[in-house]
Amino acid sequence: MSKSISRVQSAADRAGLAIDIRRMGESTRTAEEAAAQCGCSVAQIVKSLIFEGQDSARLYLFLVSGAHQLDLNKAARVAGEPLKRADPRRIRDETGFAIGGVSPLGQPDGVRRFGDKTLLGFSVVWAAAGAHDAVFAAEPNALFRAASVVQADLIS
Repeated sequence: MSKSISRVQSAADRAGLAIDIRRMGESTRTAEEAAAQCGCSVAQIVKSLIFEGQDSARLYLFLVSGAHQLDLNKAARVAGEPLKRADPRRIRDETGFAIGGVSPLGQPDGVRRFGDKTLLGFSVVWAAAGAHDAVFAAEPNALFRAASVVQADLIS
């Protein structure tokens, strides 16, 4: 098991969230690829999007349904500052996750986390588990608690 995947499993264990990390064998980098691999709707895929604060340079993680786009204005309001896309190298260096495998679990303490409330309408969602082909399923409320995610309105 890779270091990133192990970190996701350890974070879940510490939070009391029972997950089964699956290596799909094919890419789950996009919501569409993940849905095809997981056998679920695109809406049940949790997109983990990392942005950087324009003023503070702090990293923010936003979780949204694969069927929706993040509303950057709403995201900036909950973050309390304007946002810009974070550099992929910085994301890798500071979170330990590469784009396409960024997990809600196992994030460093300094990364603030917000999740769109539409995800809470599903009984099960699928999220990245630290690698381009690794995913896990979870009940969304339990996932938000385990990942210390603040619920917000993040889509248009």
